[in-house]
Amino acid sequence: MTRKTHDRGGWFAPKRFGYGAGLPIAWQGWVVYAAYVAVIAAASTAGRRWSPAIVVPATLLLILVCRRHTRGGWRWRTGAGD
Repeated sequence: MTRKTHDRGGWFAPKRFGYGAGLPIAWQGWVVYAAYVAVIAAASTAGRRWSPAIVVPATLLLILVCRRHTRGGWRWRTGAGD
């Protein structure tokens, strides 16, 4: 049985307070962020008609990748030894 990515270290640090991921802690996380910024920049040149069709799926994909590759997974954190 293979271990999930968030059990092996992950690409993103968990947020200290709240729910979700913080900044990348591995080069793969920075590549994901750079690719997302490139897609959003390309969408901005595509015009108003195509921008939502590009930005929405790209953002959903970013959220899914961040969730899957966050060290310790996503859960509510209060900052007190979580």
